[in-house]
Parts: sequence; structure tokens; C-alpha cells
Amino acid sequence: MAKPRSIPRRLRASARGKSAGVRGRARAARSAAEPADLAAVLVEVIDRQRSLRLPRGWLAEVVQAALARQGIARAELCLLLVDDRRIARLHDEWLGIPGPTDVLTFGPAAQAPADGVLRGDIVASVETARRAAREVGWQPRHELAYYVIHGILHLVGYDDHDPADRRAMRARERVLLAAAGLPPAPRTARRRP
Repeated sequence: MAKPRSIPRRLRASARGKSAGVRGRARAARSAAEPADLAAVLVEVIDRQRSLRLPRGWLAEVVQAALARQGIARAELCLLLVDDRRIARLHDEWLGIPGPTDVLTFGPAAQAPADGVLRGDIVASVETARRAAREVGWQPRHELAYYVIHGILHLVGYDDHDPADRRAMRARERVLLAAAGLPPAPRTARRRP
């Protein structure tokens, strides 16, 4: 999906009440050869939906594996898991498109940050993931992980508006899914996120 500039602070603030995040987990996973101040991946997962239970920390680990494969050692990401109603509201507010979508990515403008830290927010609809997973025949949590990886690729500059870019993005999604120990996304006639 498209990439608005940044998630509204009020949404982040209101969502923080029920964090299922794993801040600092990646610090412990860092190799001993890396200085403590040079590499850190902070992932916060805020779960504001009730339709899918995820193992605690699982999605943060998927993100960390994808970032490592992408060669990103420093990141601060917030994942917001929502229902269709909430993502529809954001979809309309930020992109002017009514109705729910699968994933929205909020990141900095098209420039790399001066401090080298990838920052961004990814909002994913768990309801949409459940529906799509049923349609393509795989687990809802895998579909959700796919949305998050898709969002990460938008944050690092991939786009999917024309066929060539879309093919490149799909190929990279497969690489990152495999790096996270997940099966490849099923090919489908339905347009993926």
C-alpha cells in the first residue's frame, strides 16, 4: 500500500495502552563483535485487535530477521495491529480512499535519516489478514507477517506501483519471508498488498 509520511501521534499515543511489544529484545540478540551503541533494533508491537492471538514476541522476531537479512542494524519500528474499522479510518484520513486495506506504512520522507536509523510505523489489519489467508489457504499469522514485511520494504524504498517495481518487491518479499523462517506467500489472482 502507499506510504503516508508519519502516523498521527494521537493514534500512537492512544494505542500504547496495550503494548505487546518487545523493545530491546534485539539488543540481546546482537553479536558480541558489535559495539553496544552501533546496532540496535527496537520493535514495538501494539495489538489493538481481538480476532487473532499471536505468540508474544513472534512478530517482533519476524521483523528482526527481515531487517537483518535486509542489512539493517539500526531501526525503531512500531507495528500497530488493528481491525478493519480502524484501518479503514486511517486509509480514508491519510490516502483519501474509503474502506479497509491490508497494510499502511508511515515513514519519513524519501530521504535516508541522517543518523542511519530506520524509523517507521506499520499498521496492519488482522481482520483482512484472516480473510485473505482463508482465500489463499495459509495461516493468518503468516499473512499478517507478509503485510509487515511488505511495509518494511516500503520503508526502505521499495514501491509497487508499476509492474516491474511490483515484481522486484515480490521477489524481495520472498527472500525476507524465508529469512524469517516463513513459507513463501501463495501466488494468487488477487492483487497482494
